[in-house]
Amino acid sequence: MGELSSQEPLLLKKDDEFDYLNKTTLLVSSTKLILKVVMWVTFITWAAFIFLLPTKFTNELFGTIVRATKGSIFGTAGSTSLIFSFPIIMIAFLAIILLVVAGEDQPQIKKAGKGPNFRLWTFPVLVDGPFGVVTAAEMIGVIIFSVYIVWAVVMYSIKNADLLSLYHLPDMKERSGKLLELTGLRFGFIGLICLAFLFLPVARGSVLLRAIDIPFEHATRYHVWLGHLTMAIFSLHGLFYIIGWAIQGRLLEELVGWKNIGIANLPGVISLLAGLLMWVTSLPGVRRNNFELFFYTHQLYVVFVVFLALHVGDFIFMMAGAGIFLFMLDRFLRFFQSRKTVDILSATCFPCGTVELVISKPANLHYNALAWIFLQIRELSWLQWHPFSVSSSPLDGKHHLAILIKVLGDWTEKLKGNILNLSVEQSETEPLLQHNRKITASVEGPYGHESPYHLTYENLILVAGGIGISPFLAILSDILHRINDSLPCLPRNILIVWAIKNSDELPLLETVDMEAICPLFSDKLNLEIQTYVTRESQPSLEEGKTPKAMHHSSISPGFNGCRMSGLVGTGHVVWSGLYVIVSTIGFVITVALLDIFYINPFNITYWWYKGLLLIGCMTASVLIFGGLVIALWHLWERKTSSKEEPQDATKKVDILQQNEASLHRNFGEARYVNNIRYGQRPDFQEIFGSHAKSWGSVDIGVIVCGPPTLQSSVAKECRSQNLKRRGHQAIFHFNSHSFDL
Repeated sequence: MGELSSQEPLLLKKDDEFDYLNKTTLLVSSTKLILKVVMWVTFITWAAFIFLLPTKFTNELFGTIVRATKGSIFGTAGSTSLIFSFPIIMIAFLAIILLVVAGEDQPQIKKAGKGPNFRLWTFPVLVDGPFGVVTAAEMIGVIIFSVYIVWAVVMYSIKNADLLSLYHLPDMKERSGKLLELTGLRFGFIGLICLAFLFLPVARGSVLLRAIDIPFEHATRYHVWLGHLTMAIFSLHGLFYIIGWAIQGRLLEELVGWKNIGIANLPGVISLLAGLLMWVTSLPGVRRNNFELFFYTHQLYVVFVVFLALHVGDFIFMMAGAGIFLFMLDRFLRFFQSRKTVDILSATCFPCGTVELVISKPANLHYNALAWIFLQIRELSWLQWHPFSVSSSPLDGKHHLAILIKVLGDWTEKLKGNILNLSVEQSETEPLLQHNRKITASVEGPYGHESPYHLTYENLILVAGGIGISPFLAILSDILHRINDSLPCLPRNILIVWAIKNSDELPLLETVDMEAICPLFSDKLNLEIQTYVTRESQPSLEEGKTPKAMHHSSISPGFNGCRMSGLVGTGHVVWSGLYVIVSTIGFVITVALLDIFYINPFNITYWWYKGLLLIGCMTASVLIFGGLVIALWHLWERKTSSKEEPQDATKKVDILQQNEASLHRNFGEARYVNNIRYGQRPDFQEIFGSHAKSWGSVDIGVIVCGPPTLQSSVAKECRSQNLKRRGHQAIFHFNSHSFDL
C-alpha cells in the first residue's frame, strides 16, 4: 500500500497528459462564469430585499414598485410576481443556459500537489440531533433562516404596536384582539416567504437543483426542515387569529366568513387543516411506523395550495407562486414518465434477503454512479413508489441499469415471493412466461448528483451498512471501467468498510466482476475491503465451499422493447429546458389573455375568484404548452430509440446471463483484500486514523450509505479528525448518500 500511495494519481502522471479533460474553450468557461455570477447576484439581491422588507425604507420601495407597475394588464398580481416570483424564474432560465453550455463536461479533477483544503459543504458541524448530520454550508443556511424569522417577528411586532395606536380602541379587550389579529397577519406573511422555498427542493428534476448540484436525496431534507418551519408559522398565524376573534366574541362568524373583496377565511381554515394533517403524519414517529398514511395524506398538498389561493387571492399567492409552478412542471413530467411500463431484463433473489432487478433503459438516458430511481411494481401496488439507489455504473451498459432491494417489509416480501413463483414457472414453461410477464415496473428518474463527485478524490473511504453497499458497487464498477478505458478518474486508494448482520450477505460483493471489467486492476488500484459481520462470532461456512447465498433464484423475462422513458427533468438538457421555458411563457400568455378578454373587461374583483383563475392558468399552461413540448420530446425520443441497433436489445439478456455465470465461477478468486471480522463493529477512530497516516496530507472523500446512526458515527469521526488535525495531515470530506423520507 505504501509503495502504491507514493505514485502519482492514476491518469494524471504527467502535467501535460490529459490536460484537455480539465480545459474548455475560453468562451465556454467565461460564459459559465458569467452565468453563475448573474445567478448568484440575482438570488442574493432577491433574498436581501425579502430580508429587509420589514424595514421602513424597503417597505416603501416595495409600495413604489407596486404603484408603478400595477397599471399593466397584469395588475397588482403582476407587480408581486415581478418582485417575488420573477427572480426565481429568471434564475431557472439562467440555470438552463448554464446546463446547456456545460454540456457533457468531464468533472473537474484537481491535480496532486496543491494540498488538502476544507470545504463548507463536506465539513460536518452537527452530527446528531433532530436535524441529523448538518454540514457547515447547511448550518449557514439554517442560521440565515433563523435570523430572518427572529428579525421579522421583532420588526413586525414593533410595527404592530405603532399601528395599534392608530385604531383608537379604548376597550382593552378590543385592543388585545386587534393586536393578536395584526400579529397573525404578520406570521401569515412570514409563512408565505417560507412557502416560496418549500416546493423548490421537491421538484426532483429541477434545473435549479441540477445547476447547483444538489441531489434530490439532500434536497428532501431541506424540504422537511422548511415544512416544519412553514407549518409552525402558519399554525401561529391561525392561532393568533382564533384567539383574537374569540376575545372579541366573533370566532364562529369569522371562521366561516368568505369575503369577496379581501381575505376569505373559510378557504384559509380548510388549507390550514390540510397542512396540519400533512404535518402531523410527516412527524418521524408516524412516518416510520405508518409510511402509507404519510404518503397518502401528503397528497393533500393539492387541497392546501388551491384553498390557499382562494384564501389570499392572486396577487398575494404569487409571492410563493414561482416555486409552486416549478413543482407543478416537475410533477406533470414525472406523471408522463411513470405511465410507461418498463421491461425487467432479469430478477434475482438471494437467500440473504436481497433482490436484484435489471431494468431496460434507452441509451440516451444518462445517469451517474450515485443515482436514484423511484420504482413501482403494479402487481404489488398501483400507488406505492419506493426509492432505490442504482447499483450499476453507466459504463456497465447503455441499455440497462440495476438496483439491489433489501427485503424488509410487506412490499419487498411480496416482490420476492412473485419472483420466486415466476422462477418456478419459468423452469417448467419458459415460453409461456415470456409471453405472459407478471412483473410490470414503472420507473421515475434517475435522479442524483449532476456531477460524479466520487471521481474527484484520490482517496476514498466508502462506509456502508447492509444494503448500503449498493451505490458503492456502482462506484467501484464505474472506477474500474474508467481505469480500463483510460477515462478521467482520480481515485487510486479505495477503502470499503462494510457492516453486515450475517455472512450470507457477503456474496453481494461478487455482483461486480472486477476482473472482467478491468483485468489485473490491482496493479493500478489499491483496493481494500473491511467487512464486519456483527451477529456471527465465526465463519458459518467451511473454507473453499460455495456460499449458500449464491444458490439464488432468478428469472429473465426477456426484452420486449419497453425501456424507461427519457421524459425526466434530469434527462436531455435541451428538451427539459424547453419544457420549462415554453410552459412559463405559456403561463404569461394565458394570464395576459385572461386579463385582456375577461378580468379587465368584466371588472372581476373577487379576490378568491381571481386566485382560482390564477391556479387555472398555471394548470392550463402546464397541460397545454408543457404538454406540447412533452409530445414533441416523446416523438424525438422514439425516433432516436428506433435508430439503435436491433441486436443491441437482444444481446442484453445474454450478457446478463453471462455475468451471472461468472458470479459462480469467480467467487473466492477475487484479487483484492477483504478482511472479514466476525462479532465486531468498525472502529472508525482506528480506521480513519491509520489511513490518514498511511495516505498522508491529502483530501480523503468519505461517502456513507446506511442508517442515521451510522451516518452520525462517521460524521462525528470526520469532524474529530479534522478538528485535531495538525500540520500536513489528511482532511476528511463527509458525503452522505442516504435517502430518508
